[in-house]
Amino acid sequence: MRVSIKTKILKICDEKIAAKGNNVGLSFYAFFSNKNDDPELLFEVAQWWIMEMKLDHFEKAEKIKSLVTSI
Repeated sequence: MRVSIKTKILKICDEKIAAKGNNVGLSFYAFFSNKNDDPELLFEVAQWWIMEMKLDHFEKAEKIKSLVTSI
């Protein structure tokens, strides 16, 4: 996974946890704008989320943060 998206995922997880608490859930769409301006990156994250990690549509931000940190 690209360093730039790892950094963005960690930042967004931290923001969501700070705003809504440790139990907040999110999907991989939380890391992208509503525009499909980087389809390759969207596909890269979707493939990691769905195919590699076999995650549900919504997962706890704490779990995602832990997974991304371990990469």
